[in-house]
Amino acid sequence: MRVALVTGGNRGIGMEVARGLAAAGHHVVIGSRNRATGQCVADDIVKQAGSAGAVQLDVTDATEVTAAADRIGQAHGRLDVLVNNAGVLPEARGDAAEVIDVRLFRETFETNLFGAVSVTEAFLPLLRAGDAGRIVNVSTIMGSLTDQTDPSSPYYALTMPAYQASKAALNNVTIALAKQLVQTPIKVTSVCPGFVQTDLTPMNRSQAPLTAAQAAEIVIRAATLPAEAESGTFVDADGPVPW
Repeated sequence: MRVALVTGGNRGIGMEVARGLAAAGHHVVIGSRNRATGQCVADDIVKQAGSAGAVQLDVTDATEVTAAADRIGQAHGRLDVLVNNAGVLPEARGDAAEVIDVRLFRETFETNLFGAVSVTEAFLPLLRAGDAGRIVNVSTIMGSLTDQTDPSSPYYALTMPAYQASKAALNNVTIALAKQLVQTPIKVTSVCPGFVQTDLTPMNRSQAPLTAAQAAEIVIRAATLPAEAESGTFVDADGPVPW
């Protein structure tokens, strides 16, 4: 049975990705800042005849990241799928001091970029121990520099510089990792799940057209890429997304 870790797997897209991977036959580990909420999701998956567990995992806490890697390594000896789903959008609070606010940049990058890098670094040895590792970085078309500079884009007027910059940086990590791991069976993908009904912002809750379960489908697809698939891509449900 393949082993998958989903960060921020206790709600929203992450929870639906976990459920979908479990339904596809994976043992899913729910990573969440509150282990109890992650365990509730894992218990529900088990009730549905899936296989799941939970770990305490605040991606901004180096000690918790290391402990989670140690625990999964001891229990399973490898990791087959890593979904870097945990993310924040502090700019949605509306308390920026100026159009760009270094405080919000630091808060955003701490989770969206440094957290994903920290988790990936810690789990790479376990991914290498498997025979077909998959790393999925949950990004957004709002991190596409091409899209940000296209006046015809429906997102052109949305300016959330800290969030957009953090996802653009995460996309760069996807490219770099794919190049570094080209001689291995590990594949790396950036995925835009779309505009989703989650708690990320009030607008998401009230206006987004996609359910979390619908959005999870493209993430699950990237997590289960066949051996012949290309690594280092940026995709959404409709296909490639421009960098």
